[in-house]
Amino acid sequence: MEGMNQTQLTEFVLLGFSHGQPFLFALFLVIYLATLLGNSAILSLVSLDPHLHSPMYFFLSHLSCLDLCYSSVTVPKLLANALRPQATISYRGCLVQMFFLMWCAGSECALLALMAYDRYAAVCRPLRYTQAMTRSACAAAAAGCWLWGLLDSALHTLLAARLSFCGAARLQHIFCDVPPLLGAACSNTRPNELALHVSSIFVGLSPFLFIVISYLCILATILGMPLATSRRKAFSTCSAHLLVVTLYFSAANLNYNRPSSGYSAAADTLVSVVYCIITPMLNPLIYSLRNQEVWQALRKVV
Repeated sequence: MEGMNQTQLTEFVLLGFSHGQPFLFALFLVIYLATLLGNSAILSLVSLDPHLHSPMYFFLSHLSCLDLCYSSVTVPKLLANALRPQATISYRGCLVQMFFLMWCAGSECALLALMAYDRYAAVCRPLRYTQAMTRSACAAAAAGCWLWGLLDSALHTLLAARLSFCGAARLQHIFCDVPPLLGAACSNTRPNELALHVSSIFVGLSPFLFIVISYLCILATILGMPLATSRRKAFSTCSAHLLVVTLYFSAANLNYNRPSSGYSAAADTLVSVVYCIITPMLNPLIYSLRNQEVWQALRKVV
């Protein structure tokens, strides 16, 4: 038998939780509250302080918005399931969760590449920076990042909606994502796997290579600066973004480009938690800890 038709499937059982776990509930709650507080603070400061009305902080506000969406797509359901005897999610809820998760993932890859270009233009082309990074150009570029992620997510969701699942569908995961859905399906998943590989190249690898090339140009420009103070200032404006890029793309690569044998259940859960839950919490901390402009804006508001 090919498998149960998707219209008859009502819910998935999430096997990442074996039973009610109050400790995980408390841990995820603290992480979620820290994510909400940190990213909301970035959004508020960028909105309220005129000194932060620059392209770099405009893109940072979009990154904070994406991180808020990342956490809000997964963590509330995780909190609900952490205390239940059996963790479940409805079929439609699973597709919706996957759609928004993939939307955020594709958009963030493009946005991080756009932020790298902003730093490249500021360091390597300072005389043309104001002409290139106008308010309208920045708004159009940010909108393009969101649209890019939306189109990528719509493709994966439509392909996932065509899958069939046999019997009681069980996902070896703590939330819905493309890899665990493909592992649970009993119909042909080759189109989904092909789309995931193509997406990894165009949505993941291409922005990453663009970022690498941008920072090689930035590094060459910085090393050619005659003053040490200029070099330190240029490095400081790029270090936070470079750290965020390293953390995000490393976790994304582990999450979507898995070995053929797959991960163990514990390793799979850990990778996904770092990618979708820990990273959105760390991003505002990384951008604010050594950023004097953010601290000055925070002191003004306080």
